[in-house]
Amino acid sequence: MSENPAAPVPQKPGGKQEGKFPRGIWVRLFAYLVAGHVFAGFLYLLFEVGSK
Repeated sequence: MSENPAAPVPQKPGGKQEGKFPRGIWVRLFAYLVAGHVFAGFLYLLFEVGSK
């Protein structure tokens, strides 16, 4: 019997990716931070304009 070629290959411990987050997570985190600050700034502007 042969092994399944579609089976995932086990990674060696201590590889290059150990202890690092994937790049996509950093990009998403940065986008959420920027979007959150823009939204907070918009709310602040609404309250400033509404109080006058």
